Amino acid sequence: MSAIRYKRVDVDGFGVAYREAGPANGPGLLLLHGFPTSSHMFRDLIPKLSDRYRVVAPDLPGFGQSDLPSREQFEYTFSSMATVMTRFTEIVKLDSFAVYVFDYGSPTGLRMAVEHPERVTAIITQNGNAYVEGLSDGWNPIRAYWKEPTQANRDALRALLTPETTYWQYTTGVKDASLVSPDGYNLDNYYMTRPGAHEVQLDLFLDYASNVDMYPRFQAYFRQHRPPLLAVWGNADPFFLPVGAEAFKRDIENAKVMFFDTGHFALETHCDEIAAAIRDFLPATR
Repeated sequence: MSAIRYKRVDVDGFGVAYREAGPANGPGLLLLHGFPTSSHMFRDLIPKLSDRYRVVAPDLPGFGQSDLPSREQFEYTFSSMATVMTRFTEIVKLDSFAVYVFDYGSPTGLRMAVEHPERVTAIITQNGNAYVEGLSDGWNPIRAYWKEPTQANRDALRALLTPETTYWQYTTGVKDASLVSPDGYNLDNYYMTRPGAHEVQLDLFLDYASNVDMYPRFQAYFRQHRPPLLAVWGNADPFFLPVGAEAFKRDIENAKVMFFDTGHFALETHCDEIAAAIRDFLPATR
């Protein structure tokens, strides 16, 4: 097992923290986390893959140990996050890579793939949606904000940023909540207490509409480039429905879709199974 190293790099003036493990000359594997977490969510997955792959897991802008500049200094949009992550891969010399995308990591990683399809060797999507039908009714309060971006609709979403909601996200759909380590949701809640963090997240809730607008482009990329794709999905995710996972096969007929009896944060309960699926999937995509 390769030791995990905790690093930081300057990306055109933006500090990005990341975890890295595995052989420097191994096949690249980029791990992109979601809301409200950080690269910490991959703490158990990285050791299960780093004997074979160069695994790199950054904290997205405004998340984890990466910089959290003010909203006046940085535009918190998914386009901006994808730009920073693209430059990050260039700076750490991750020239080609498979990408594991989860939640917010999905539109971030797919934007990167659309812009540079030659760099992405394969996609592992874990509850990372790219189809309208995959969005559950849990998105309705956020959809209301998209439709009418008023202060009242913005304030209504603050309930999604509380410790109680974070715990709910981690445990909803999980058969045995005692399997879910409190380290993850407690760390997420800590990062959420940083000055300005709530407003950043509310900006990203609003900008998520741009991802839905991008779905046709993502799907066109799938059809044109046919990247090898593995979907590993918690089937009781309150936000991203199983039909969204099945939809990948509409555009990539050889896409492999696997469901696990768990919720949104599937790695918390099914890390061994997902790691095994990745190891089975990636050798054929080198």
